[in-house]
Amino acid sequence: MKKLIASVMALTLGASAAMAGGPVVVEEETEVVADKAASSMGILPIIIVGVALCAALCGSNDNGEN
Repeated sequence: MKKLIASVMALTLGASAAMAGGPVVVEEETEVVADKAASSMGILPIIIVGVALCAALCGSNDNGEN
């Protein structure tokens, strides 16, 4: 009788442990970051250089007449 109870308990505990969730698959997430093109330096430096060149080349043409 003890063998029967022991085998039933082992079967019950073994079955519940076997059905406890299955295999666990761990996948690593890789973050994908889009690279910027090397030619995309922005518009602000171009505007600043243009304004500086205009200020240097255009200048004020004061002839001293008042």
